[in-house]
Amino acid sequence: MNTTDTKVIDGYTFVKYSPEQYSEKEMLQRSKDFYQRMDKRRTVRDFSDKAVPQQVIENIILTANTAPSGAHKQPWTFCVITDPAIKKQIRIEAEKEEHESYHNRMSDEWLQDIKPLQTDWRKPFLEIAPYLIAVFKKAYDVKPDGSKATNYYVNESVGLACGFLLAAIHHAGLVALTHTPSPMNFLTKILNRPENERPFLLVPVGYAADETFVPKLERKKPDDITVYY
Repeated sequence: MNTTDTKVIDGYTFVKYSPEQYSEKEMLQRSKDFYQRMDKRRTVRDFSDKAVPQQVIENIILTANTAPSGAHKQPWTFCVITDPAIKKQIRIEAEKEEHESYHNRMSDEWLQDIKPLQTDWRKPFLEIAPYLIAVFKKAYDVKPDGSKATNYYVNESVGLACGFLLAAIHHAGLVALTHTPSPMNFLTKILNRPENERPFLLVPVGYAADETFVPKLERKKPDDITVYY
Protein backbone atom coordinates (compact mmCIF):
# COMPACT_ATOMS: atom_id res chain seq x y z
CA MET A 1 0.00 0.00 0.00
CA ASN A 2 1.39 3.39 -0.95
CA THR A 3 1.92 5.90 1.84
CA THR A 4 -0.54 8.18 0.04
CA ASP A 5 -3.21 5.52 0.63
CA THR A 6 -3.05 5.97 4.41
CA LYS A 7 -3.57 8.85 6.78
CA VAL A 8 -2.93 9.06 10.51
CA ILE A 9 -5.27 11.20 12.60
CA ASP A 10 -4.67 11.48 16.35
CA GLY A 11 -2.64 8.29 16.20
CA TYR A 12 -5.32 6.31 14.35
CA THR A 13 -4.69 5.01 10.83
CA PHE A 14 -7.20 5.64 8.06
CA VAL A 15 -7.00 3.97 4.65
CA LYS A 16 -8.16 5.42 1.38
CA TYR A 17 -11.56 4.15 0.31
CA SER A 18 -12.57 4.06 -3.34
CA PRO A 19 -16.08 2.62 -3.66
CA GLU A 20 -17.20 1.17 -6.97
CA GLN A 21 -19.12 3.61 -9.13
CA TYR A 22 -21.23 3.01 -12.20
CA SER A 23 -22.89 4.98 -14.93
CA GLU A 24 -26.47 5.98 -14.20
CA LYS A 25 -27.71 3.37 -16.67
CA GLU A 26 -25.67 0.58 -15.11
CA MET A 27 -26.54 1.74 -11.59
CA LEU A 28 -30.23 1.60 -12.41
CA GLN A 29 -29.90 -1.88 -13.88
CA ARG A 30 -27.85 -3.21 -10.97
CA SER A 31 -30.28 -1.81 -8.40
CA LYS A 32 -33.22 -3.31 -10.30
CA ASP A 33 -31.51 -6.70 -10.71
CA PHE A 34 -30.67 -6.88 -7.01
CA TYR A 35 -34.20 -5.93 -6.01
CA GLN A 36 -35.70 -8.57 -8.31
CA ARG A 37 -33.30 -11.17 -6.94
CA MET A 38 -34.10 -10.34 -3.34
CA ASP A 39 -37.83 -10.15 -4.06
CA LYS A 40 -37.68 -13.91 -4.75
CA ARG A 41 -36.48 -14.57 -1.20
CA ARG A 42 -39.00 -16.39 0.94
CA THR A 43 -39.10 -17.78 4.44
CA VAL A 44 -39.04 -21.55 4.04
CA ARG A 45 -40.07 -24.30 6.43
CA ASP A 46 -39.61 -27.27 4.07
CA PHE A 47 -35.90 -28.14 4.06
CA SER A 48 -33.90 -30.84 2.33
CA ASP A 49 -31.28 -32.67 4.38
CA LYS A 50 -28.89 -32.43 1.41
CA ALA A 51 -25.39 -31.49 2.53
CA VAL A 52 -24.12 -27.96 1.98
CA PRO A 53 -20.35 -27.30 1.73
CA GLN A 54 -19.10 -25.80 4.97
CA GLN A 55 -17.06 -23.22 3.06
CA VAL A 56 -20.32 -21.77 1.73
CA ILE A 57 -21.59 -21.27 5.28
CA GLU A 58 -18.25 -19.76 6.28
CA ASN A 59 -18.47 -17.25 3.41
CA ILE A 60 -22.06 -16.38 4.34
CA ILE A 61 -21.00 -15.63 7.91
CA LEU A 62 -18.05 -13.57 6.67
CA THR A 63 -20.58 -11.52 4.71
CA ALA A 64 -22.70 -11.02 7.83
CA ASN A 65 -19.57 -9.85 9.61
CA THR A 66 -19.23 -6.96 7.12
CA ALA A 67 -22.32 -5.29 8.59
CA PRO A 68 -21.88 -1.95 10.32
CA SER A 69 -21.92 -1.89 14.11
CA GLY A 70 -21.83 0.68 16.90
CA ALA A 71 -18.23 1.87 17.39
CA HIS A 72 -17.20 -1.10 15.20
CA LYS A 73 -17.59 -3.41 18.20
CA GLN A 74 -19.10 -6.24 16.09
CA PRO A 75 -21.12 -7.50 19.07
CA TRP A 76 -22.14 -10.84 17.61
CA THR A 77 -21.29 -14.53 17.68
CA PHE A 78 -22.49 -16.99 15.04
CA CYS A 79 -22.77 -20.54 16.40
CA VAL A 80 -22.92 -23.09 13.57
CA ILE A 81 -24.60 -26.35 14.56
CA THR A 82 -24.42 -29.56 12.52
CA ASP A 83 -24.28 -32.19 15.29
CA PRO A 84 -27.55 -34.19 15.08
CA ALA A 85 -27.65 -34.70 18.85
CA ILE A 86 -27.40 -30.96 19.53
CA LYS A 87 -29.98 -30.18 16.83
CA LYS A 88 -32.35 -32.68 18.45
CA GLN A 89 -31.82 -31.03 21.85
CA ILE A 90 -32.54 -27.63 20.36
CA ARG A 91 -35.71 -28.90 18.69
CA ILE A 92 -37.00 -30.44 21.93
CA GLU A 93 -36.46 -27.25 23.91
CA ALA A 94 -37.73 -24.97 21.13
CA GLU A 95 -40.92 -26.99 20.77
CA LYS A 96 -41.52 -26.78 24.51
CA GLU A 97 -41.44 -22.99 24.33
CA GLU A 98 -43.44 -22.87 21.10
CA HIS A 99 -46.14 -25.16 22.51
CA GLU A 100 -46.47 -22.88 25.52
CA SER A 101 -46.59 -19.81 23.27
CA TYR A 102 -49.24 -21.16 20.93
CA HIS A 103 -51.44 -22.37 23.78
CA ASN A 104 -50.96 -19.78 26.51
CA ARG A 105 -48.85 -16.77 25.52
CA MET A 106 -50.03 -15.61 22.10
CA SER A 107 -53.11 -13.42 21.85
CA ASP A 108 -56.06 -14.30 19.64
CA GLU A 109 -55.08 -11.44 17.32
CA TRP A 110 -51.54 -12.80 17.01
CA LEU A 111 -52.76 -16.30 16.25
CA GLN A 112 -55.14 -14.91 13.64
CA ASP A 113 -52.35 -12.86 12.03
CA ILE A 114 -50.12 -15.90 11.54
CA LYS A 115 -52.94 -18.14 10.32
CA PRO A 116 -52.08 -17.49 6.61
CA LEU A 117 -48.63 -18.94 7.30
CA GLN A 118 -50.12 -22.25 8.48
CA THR A 119 -47.40 -22.79 11.06
CA ASP A 120 -47.69 -24.34 14.50
CA TRP A 121 -45.52 -25.29 17.49
CA ARG A 122 -43.96 -28.29 15.73
CA LYS A 123 -40.51 -27.48 14.27
CA PRO A 124 -39.11 -30.54 12.44
CA PHE A 125 -36.90 -28.31 10.28
CA LEU A 126 -34.62 -27.82 13.30
CA GLU A 127 -33.40 -31.38 12.76
CA ILE A 128 -33.79 -31.62 8.98
CA ALA A 129 -31.85 -28.52 7.87
CA PRO A 130 -28.13 -29.37 7.57
CA TYR A 131 -27.12 -26.22 9.44
CA LEU A 132 -28.53 -24.20 12.30
CA ILE A 133 -26.95 -20.80 12.84
CA ALA A 134 -27.64 -19.49 16.33
CA VAL A 135 -26.89 -15.77 16.43
CA PHE A 136 -25.93 -14.36 19.82
CA LYS A 137 -25.64 -10.70 20.72
CA LYS A 138 -22.89 -9.59 23.06
CA ALA A 139 -24.37 -7.36 25.73
CA TYR A 140 -20.81 -6.42 26.58
CA ASP A 141 -17.30 -7.64 25.79
CA VAL A 142 -14.83 -8.99 28.32
CA LYS A 143 -11.39 -7.42 28.57
CA PRO A 144 -8.27 -9.56 29.13
CA ASP A 145 -8.34 -8.57 32.81
CA GLY A 146 -11.94 -9.80 33.13
CA SER A 147 -13.57 -6.37 33.33
CA LYS A 148 -16.51 -5.38 31.13
CA ALA A 149 -16.14 -3.38 27.90
CA THR A 150 -19.22 -1.50 26.74
CA ASN A 151 -20.88 -2.35 23.43
CA TYR A 152 -23.12 0.18 21.70
CA TYR A 153 -26.36 -0.17 19.74
CA VAL A 154 -26.17 -3.91 20.21
CA ASN A 155 -29.68 -4.82 18.98
CA GLU A 156 -29.39 -2.55 15.97
CA SER A 157 -25.94 -3.87 15.09
CA VAL A 158 -26.86 -7.54 15.38
CA GLY A 159 -30.11 -6.92 13.48
CA LEU A 160 -28.12 -5.43 10.61
CA ALA A 161 -25.73 -8.41 10.61
CA CYS A 162 -28.68 -10.79 10.46
CA GLY A 163 -30.05 -8.89 7.46
CA PHE A 164 -26.72 -9.31 5.70
CA LEU A 165 -26.75 -12.99 6.70
CA LEU A 166 -30.17 -13.62 5.14
CA ALA A 167 -29.23 -11.79 1.95
CA ALA A 168 -26.04 -13.85 1.65
CA ILE A 169 -27.95 -17.09 2.22
CA HIS A 170 -30.39 -16.23 -0.55
CA HIS A 171 -27.59 -15.07 -2.86
CA ALA A 172 -25.90 -18.48 -2.45
CA GLY A 173 -29.05 -20.29 -3.60
CA LEU A 174 -29.98 -21.58 -0.16
CA VAL A 175 -33.06 -20.97 1.98
CA ALA A 176 -33.54 -19.94 5.58
CA LEU A 177 -36.06 -19.35 8.31
CA THR A 178 -35.81 -16.71 11.02
CA HIS A 179 -36.84 -18.66 14.08
CA THR A 180 -37.40 -16.92 17.41
CA PRO A 181 -38.79 -19.30 20.01
CA SER A 182 -39.38 -17.14 23.05
CA PRO A 183 -37.71 -17.24 25.46
CA MET A 184 -34.52 -18.64 23.89
CA ASN A 185 -32.43 -19.03 27.04
CA PHE A 186 -32.20 -22.76 26.37
CA LEU A 187 -29.76 -21.99 23.55
CA THR A 188 -27.34 -20.40 26.02
CA LYS A 189 -27.41 -23.56 28.12
CA ILE A 190 -27.25 -26.11 25.30
CA LEU A 191 -24.41 -24.30 23.51
CA ASN A 192 -22.64 -23.33 26.75
CA ARG A 193 -22.34 -19.69 25.77
CA PRO A 194 -20.70 -17.18 28.14
CA GLU A 195 -22.60 -14.84 30.44
CA ASN A 196 -22.15 -11.79 28.19
CA GLU A 197 -23.97 -13.37 25.24
CA ARG A 198 -27.74 -13.47 24.68
CA PRO A 199 -29.57 -15.51 22.02
CA PHE A 200 -30.89 -13.25 19.27
CA LEU A 201 -31.98 -15.46 16.35
CA LEU A 202 -31.99 -19.11 15.30
CA VAL A 203 -31.61 -19.63 11.55
CA PRO A 204 -31.98 -23.05 9.88
CA VAL A 205 -30.07 -23.01 6.58
CA GLY A 206 -29.99 -25.43 3.66
CA TYR A 207 -31.55 -26.33 0.34
CA ALA A 208 -35.30 -26.19 -0.10
CA ALA A 209 -37.07 -29.54 -0.17
CA ASP A 210 -37.81 -30.94 -3.62
CA GLU A 211 -41.43 -29.93 -3.19
CA THR A 212 -41.68 -26.68 -1.28
CA PHE A 213 -44.72 -24.47 -0.87
CA VAL A 214 -44.78 -20.99 0.65
CA PRO A 215 -47.76 -18.73 1.37
CA LYS A 216 -48.87 -16.53 -1.49
CA LEU A 217 -48.29 -13.17 0.13
CA GLU A 218 -48.06 -9.63 -1.20
CA ARG A 219 -45.40 -7.19 -0.10
CA LYS A 220 -46.45 -3.65 0.75
CA LYS A 221 -46.51 -1.21 -2.16
CA PRO A 222 -43.91 1.59 -2.47
CA ASP A 223 -46.44 4.24 -1.41
CA ASP A 224 -47.12 2.26 1.77
CA ILE A 225 -43.49 2.13 2.89
CA THR A 226 -41.84 5.27 1.49
CA VAL A 227 -42.25 8.96 2.20
CA TYR A 228 -40.26 11.51 0.20
CA TYR A 229 -39.66 15.04 1.51
